[in-house]
Order: sequence, then C-alpha cells, then structure tokens
Amino acid sequence: MYPHERSLVKRLENGPFALIGVNSDTDKARLATRLEEENITWRSFWNGPDGTRGPISKEWNVMGWPTIYVLDAEGVIRAKQVRGDAMDKVVDELLAEMKPRTAESGTAE
Repeated sequence: MYPHERSLVKRLENGPFALIGVNSDTDKARLATRLEEENITWRSFWNGPDGTRGPISKEWNVMGWPTIYVLDAEGVIRAKQVRGDAMDKVVDELLAEMKPRTAESGTAE
C-alpha cells in the first residue's frame, strides 16, 4: 500500500488533504527505521508498546490491520476499507464536495 499512498500524498500535496497513519509495531526504534526505509513522509502515529491493542486502535475500534478510514473535513467517516483506485475515487469526491464551500469563503483557486 505504501507506493499508492506515496503517490496520493504527492498528487494532493498542495490541497486540503492529509494522510495519517497509525503504526502497530511494538518497537518504537524499529518503527523509526521502517518509516525511513519505506519513505513514509506523512504523519504516522505509534500505537504504543501493546501494538495492535494500543490506545489508538482501541479508541477507533480497529479489529484488523491495515484498517482504512476516509474522513471528510468535519471528521465524519465517509468510507472504510477502500484501497487503490477506490480510495482515490472517494478522496477525489470529497475534495470536489469541498470546492463550493471554499469558493464561498473566498479561498478557491
């Protein structure tokens, strides 16, 4: 998934988009090395020493890894478990929904 996520981040780097990861590695030092090796340039949070049973996955009721949530600008989950082209489609649709709102506030391009 990392190559696709890198391309999505690159494509949307100047827009109102953020990719956020949660990593379940139990070894924080190993995690830092892996993020560098995989060229993870987006924000990635550590789920703690309990790995998949850490506080973030508990709060979000994550039952399996990877789990993908796509949230809108209001923080509402709009899609779950979308990958690849399906993820791109959902993200692009959400960004298109935002254009009228940003135009009204005078921040449209």
